[in-house]
This record gives sequence, C-alpha cells and structure tokens, in this order.
Amino acid sequence: MACTLGQSAVYSLLLLARRFMASVPLAQQQTSLNPAQSTQALWDIVYQVLDVAFSLALVGLVVYLLWDLGSSPFRRIGLDLHRPGRDLGAGAAIALAIGIPGLALYAAGRVLGITVQVQASPLDPAWWTIPLLVLAAVRAGLQEEVIMIGYLFTRLRQAGWNAWTIILVSAAVRGSYHAYQGVGPILGNFVMGVVFGWYYKRSGRVMPLVVAHAILDIVSFVGYPLAAAWWPAVFAPPPSPSPSPS
Repeated sequence: MACTLGQSAVYSLLLLARRFMASVPLAQQQTSLNPAQSTQALWDIVYQVLDVAFSLALVGLVVYLLWDLGSSPFRRIGLDLHRPGRDLGAGAAIALAIGIPGLALYAAGRVLGITVQVQASPLDPAWWTIPLLVLAAVRAGLQEEVIMIGYLFTRLRQAGWNAWTIILVSAAVRGSYHAYQGVGPILGNFVMGVVFGWYYKRSGRVMPLVVAHAILDIVSFVGYPLAAAWWPAVFAPPPSPSPSPS
C-alpha cells in the first residue's frame, strides 16, 4: 500500500490541505487527469504507454503476492475469464448504478464550491488520444480493484478483520486518494468503495468491478469534451488559468 494507492492517498490529502489554504477558492482551482506528456504524437504515446505499463507492473506484483501453492491468484480473487458474459453484464449494471449519482454529486459539488474543476481529458483530442484514454481507464480499473479489493480484502481477512470493517477501511482509502479533487469526490468514491466492497463480499469476484471501473472512466475520459461543451459552467475549465497548488 505504501508503494501504490496508500502513498497516493497521503499525497492527495496533503494536496487537499494546501488547496484549502490557497488564496484561490477551491471551486476556482482545477486539476487534469490525463494531460499530454509531449506535444509530439510519438513521444506522447511512448510516455503514456510506459506509464500504464509500470502501473500494471505493480498489479502484477500484487497478483504474485497472492500466489499460493495449489491455487491460482486469478481464481482466488475472481480475476479471470471463466464467465465473461455475466461479468460484463454485472459490471455494466454497477457502472450505471454508480455513474449517474456520481455525476450528480460532482455537479452539486461544483455548484456548492467544494469540488475542484476536473479536466478529465484534453478538450482538443488528437487522433491518438482516445485509444490512450481507454488504455488509461483499463489501467485504473485493474490497479484500483485488484489492489484495493482483491489484495486488501484477502490480507485483512487473514489478519482477522470482519467484513464490514474491511469494506469501510478500503472505501476510506479509496476516497482519500481522490481528495485532490475536493470534498465531493471523497464522498462519491467512499460510497463507490462501499458498493464495490459489498459486491465483492457477496460474489468473491473482482472482474465485474474492473469492468465497471473501466466503463466509468472511459465514459468520463472520452465524453469529457462533450460534457464541457454542453455544461461549461460545471465541467469546462475557467477561461484563464488560476493559481493552484501542484
């Protein structure tokens, strides 16, 4: 956890504290989720693909740590393709149940001034942008669900924690590493963590959660320019850059 999402949670909470202490109100600050890493297509693609690959290496480490003699770690946490149709359907249903309230919560947070303006993707995407955004969404789904659900739940159960304590702790960490986006995303991701944890407790499968997370992020990333055009007051960045802690 200290090498992956736990570290992100600590830095995200520190950034939120800095945002509150900044002279610019929280609602006028902004953050970018998928900024271009180069103005040249080739190097942007190379750096972003490498970023995804190194993140997935940590997922591979977690899977290795779950390996046990006589049992596959993929089967152990339900990260397999044994029932693709059911997993895809369950993931889509979870994404729909989480996505609409989450969008409403983000909009409410922007109106109330407790949520940072989040630029989910470039407003002027190039031809290579959408495939990279889809890849980033799949990376996020694997990284967060395999580590925060599959690995953390397994280890805390082995430590003797009860199910609901594990669910609430995992959800709290999930909310914490989204703190850089403001108060609204903390609450939204905490609720998402509770729902995901409850589903995993009942099903024992991570794959539908990876699917749901990837769908949510693909819609957010790819659909962001359209949302910014339709509802600029809520989704679009301010006309001129405003100071914000980085």
